[in-house]
Amino acid sequence: MSTQVDTEHVLGSSTKFFGKPIPREEDTRLLSGQGRYLDDLGHGALIAAFVRSPHAHARIVDIDIDPALEVPGVHAIYVYDDLLDDSEEMAENLPLLIPHPAIVAPRNGYPLAKDEVNHVGEAIAMVVADNRYIAEDACAKIDVTYEMLDAVVGIDTARHAAKAVHDDVPDNIAARLQHGFGDVDAEIAAAPNRLTLDLEIERSASMPMEGKGVYARWDGDENALTFWTSTQTSTSARAAIAARLGMALNKVHCIAPDVGGGFGVKIVHPWPEEVMVTWAARRLGRAGVSNEVKWVEDRREHFISSAHERGQIQKVDIGFDDDGRLLAFDFTFWHDNGAYLPYGIIVMINTATQVLGPYKPKSFRVDAYSLYTNTVLVTPYRGAGRPQAVFAMERAMDAIADHLGKDKIKVREINFVRPEDMPYDFGLMFQDGRPLIYDTGDYQAGIDKLKKLIDWDGFPEYQRQAKAEGRTVGIGIGAYVEGTGPGPYEGAHVVVETSGKVKAATGLTTQGQGHQTAFAQIVADDLGVDVSDVEIVTGDTRRFGYAVGTFASRGAVMSGSAFHVAAQMVAEKARTIASGILDIDAHDLELRAGHVCRIGTEPGVEGTSVPLSVVAVLSNPLRYAFDRESKLATGFAKADPDMTKPPIPEGEQPGLEATGYYSPPHSTFASGVHAAIVETDPITAEITVLRYVVVHDCGNVINPRIVEGQVMGAVAQGIGGALYERIVYDEHGQMLNASYMDFLMPFVTEMPNSLEMDHTVTPSGLNPLGMKGAGEAGVIPTSAVIAAAIENAEGIPITAMPISPSELFELRLAHQSAQENS
Repeated sequence: MSTQVDTEHVLGSSTKFFGKPIPREEDTRLLSGQGRYLDDLGHGALIAAFVRSPHAHARIVDIDIDPALEVPGVHAIYVYDDLLDDSEEMAENLPLLIPHPAIVAPRNGYPLAKDEVNHVGEAIAMVVADNRYIAEDACAKIDVTYEMLDAVVGIDTARHAAKAVHDDVPDNIAARLQHGFGDVDAEIAAAPNRLTLDLEIERSASMPMEGKGVYARWDGDENALTFWTSTQTSTSARAAIAARLGMALNKVHCIAPDVGGGFGVKIVHPWPEEVMVTWAARRLGRAGVSNEVKWVEDRREHFISSAHERGQIQKVDIGFDDDGRLLAFDFTFWHDNGAYLPYGIIVMINTATQVLGPYKPKSFRVDAYSLYTNTVLVTPYRGAGRPQAVFAMERAMDAIADHLGKDKIKVREINFVRPEDMPYDFGLMFQDGRPLIYDTGDYQAGIDKLKKLIDWDGFPEYQRQAKAEGRTVGIGIGAYVEGTGPGPYEGAHVVVETSGKVKAATGLTTQGQGHQTAFAQIVADDLGVDVSDVEIVTGDTRRFGYAVGTFASRGAVMSGSAFHVAAQMVAEKARTIASGILDIDAHDLELRAGHVCRIGTEPGVEGTSVPLSVVAVLSNPLRYAFDRESKLATGFAKADPDMTKPPIPEGEQPGLEATGYYSPPHSTFASGVHAAIVETDPITAEITVLRYVVVHDCGNVINPRIVEGQVMGAVAQGIGGALYERIVYDEHGQMLNASYMDFLMPFVTEMPNSLEMDHTVTPSGLNPLGMKGAGEAGVIPTSAVIAAAIENAEGIPITAMPISPSELFELRLAHQSAQENS
C-alpha cells in the first residue's frame, strides 16, 4: 500500500506533525479494555425496556398494563397518555430536524405510539424496573389490542399508491425534488445515441458494533439533568431533550462517552428512547424513587427500531455523441424513507446532486420522490445517498462505453470536469443549502494513477490467460465526487495550562475516527508543543456547548479548522505576552519546542526564549501575583522589580486560552476513483474480490495512517453492501433477517487479499489547512465498481445491487435462455 502526501507546499517545511502517520493515541486505551462505553456507565441505575409493535401497520385499540404492575421490581410503566398528562411538549410529535421546500408531507412519530403504529418495532410502552430481566418480564405481561391495517412494503407498492401509510398522505409521497440545467428533452431528441437503464439498490443498514443507548441522571438540588448517549451529535441531543422537557439549556448536559461505531445511524435526535429515559429520570427523581435510568438497545431492537438506508429504484435516460460525450442525463428515482421523516431528505438530496460525479453533462435533470412505507425509518448511512448516485452514473458510463465499443476509462475522461474549470459551479443547490460548486480537483490525475496500479492496459491479457485456465475474471472502475465538510460551523476551545500541557475541546463527537490524534497534531503544530502534550476532548457539552456533529465527512474539515483557528489565537496571545517579557517584537517570535523564542534561535536560551508554561502563568493575574518564582525565572523582574504590572495585553482576557469558530462558505469536494478485479465461480457463481485499488483525494492529509484506516474500513462496508448486506421484509412488513445469523456481513476472510491505496492532493482553498473529508470515501463507489467487474466477467448486465451467488446464477440462466430464444 502506498501513500503519497504533499503538504509542504501549503503548510511550509516547518510543519512538525501535520502529514505524519503517527500512531493513534487512543488505541492503547481502547484495545486494552479501558474504553468507557454507554453500557459501562450507570451500574446503579434503574433499567428501562420497551414494548414494541409486532405489526407493521395497526391501530392501537387498548393497552392493559395492570398485570405488569404486579411484577416485583417494577417501578413505573408509561404509555402515551402519561406523556399527554405531563405536558404538551412531551406529547407532541418528534421534530422534523431538517426542513426543506421539497418536503410536501412531513410526518413523524411520538416518543410512544399515540394511536397507531407504522412499523414493526415502534415503541408503545416503557417499563422501568430494577434490572432488564424484570423489565422484559413486565413488558411481556402488557397486553396491547390492535386493529390490523394494510401494510405498505417496498417502493413499488408505495409509488402505485394502492394503500397508504398515513391516511392523510394517500399517494405516500413525503417529498418531491426537481432540479437540473440545460434542455434535457431537446438534447436527448437530437443525440446520436440514446439509452435507458432501469436500476435498483436494496435497503440495508449500518450495524455499528454498539447499538444505541442512553443513561440519564437527575440532580434534584440543581434541577439539572445530565445524560450520556451513544451519539454522533451530543449538542443536538442536548438541545432536543432540553426543548422536549421544557428545561433551560444550561440545565441540561449531554456527554458522548466512547461510541462503538455510528456510520450515520446515531445522528438523529431525539430518539424516542432518549426522550423517555431522560423524562423518566426526572420524573422518578422528583418522586424520590431513583434519579438514574438507563436503557441499552439489544441487537434485535437495533434491527427493527433504529434506522436503515440505501433503498432506491432508478430510471436513467441518457443521450450521448459518438465520442461518448454526455449530452443529457435524465434521472428519475424513487427513494424509500420508511414510516417517518425525522431527518428530512438529506439522502435524497445527496443522490440528486452527487450523481453528477466528476462529469459535466451538457444537460441534466432530476425528478426524485421520497416515499413512505411501513418499515423502519431511513436516515443517512455512511455515504448517505452517494452510493446510489454513483451506481446510476457509473452504470451509465459503462453502458455508453459498451454501446460505442470504447474503452471505459476513455469515455469517463472525455466527460471530466478539468482542473482549469475549477471552481466549477453547476448552478444547483447542495444539501448544505449552498451552491454546488466544486472547489478543486484533478480527476485525470487520479485515473492516471489508478490505471497504473490496477494495470488497466494489461488486464485483457490477464483475462485471456484466466479463461484458458478455466477461470472467469472481470475488471470494473467507478469514479465519484463527494461533498464534505458542510457547515454551518464548528468551534473549539484551546487552553495552555501552567504546566505547559494543552487542553483542547470541541463539541463534535467521536466514534473511532482518530480525532484525539489528528486534532492534537493540528494544535501541537500551531503551539509548538509535542503532540503527546495535547489532550483532546470531544462530545461533552460541559466542555464545549455549541456544535453541529460528526457526519458528512466533516470532522477534520470543520473541527480541525476550528482547532487551528483557536490555537492560532492562543499562539498570537502567547507571542504578545512573551514580547513584554523578552522585550522582543511579537512578530519576531515563534512557538517551538514548548517555548516562545526569537525566530531562528534555540528554545530555552535566557533572554531570547521563555517557556510556554511561564507565559501561561503570567497570563493569569491571580497566578501571577502568587507565583514570584516562575516570574523571576523569566528575567522579567528586571523590567518590573516590584511585580506590579502583569504582562497581559490591554483588553485581553486572562488565561492563555481562546475559543475559535470556523464556518465555510460552502462544502468542499473530495473525490476518487476505485477499481476491482473479481472472479466468479463457473459452477457455484460465488463472487471473490481478488484486488481492490483506491486513489483518493481528500486535500491535505493530517495523518495518512488514519486516512488509510478510514478508507479501508469504508471499502469493507462497501463490499458488504455490494455482495452481502440487505434488509428483507415480507409483504406484511415483517423483517425476515433481523439477526446476524441472517443479515450477512463480511468477515475479514471476504475482503480482498490485495487492497492498494494511493492519493492525489488538490488542497481546498475553503479552509485554512486545505483539507477535505475522507470518512465516507471508501464506501461510495464500491457497488458500482463490483457490478462493473462482475458484468465484465460474465457478459451479463448487472442492474441491481447487492448481488448474491444465487442471484448471479439466476441471471446466468435467464441470459442463456434469452440467447437461445433470440
